[in-house]
Amino acid sequence: MTKEHEDEFFDEDLKSKTEIKQEKLALQDLGRRLTALPKKQRNELPVDEDVQEAFELADRIRNKHEAYKRHMQYLGKLLREADIDAINAKLDFFANKHQQENLEFAKLEKTRDQLVTGNNDDIEALLAEHPGLERQKLRQLVRQAAKEHKVEKPGKQYKALFQYLKENV
Repeated sequence: MTKEHEDEFFDEDLKSKTEIKQEKLALQDLGRRLTALPKKQRNELPVDEDVQEAFELADRIRNKHEAYKRHMQYLGKLLREADIDAINAKLDFFANKHQQENLEFAKLEKTRDQLVTGNNDDIEALLAEHPGLERQKLRQLVRQAAKEHKVEKPGKQYKALFQYLKENV
C-alpha cells in the first residue's frame, strides 16, 4: 500500500479498544459515585427516569456483589446518553456547597458590622440593593444593635439584625 492509500483509510476519529474501555470504566466509576450520593442529592441530578430507576435498583442490590457489578455496567451504558458535563457541574456544586454557605455567612456578618458601625448611607444603600427589606424594621434593628455595640456588649439585637439580614437578603 502506498502512503496516500493508507491515509484514505486512516480515520482520526476512530478510537482504540483501550480508549473505549477506559471511557466505559470511567462511566461505571461515575455511576458508583452517583449511587453513593444521598437520595435527596440524586433526585436533583439532571438525568432521565431510567437512570433514576437504576439508582433505586442499585440501592436494593448493593450487597449482591456480582449483580451490583453488572448493574454498574448497565448504569454506565445509561450514562453514555446523559449530559456528563451537567452531572459533573452538579457534583461540584454538592462538593462546594458548604464552602459557598460559609462565604455567604461571612458576607452577611460583614454587612451587619458595616450597618452597626456605619452611618445612614449604608442603610440606604442596602435598601436600594434589596427593595424587599422593611425600612423601619431595619433601622430599628440597626439602632438597637449599635447601642449594644457601643456598650461593647453585642447580644440579642446584634443577633436579631443578623437573622433579619439572613432571611431577607
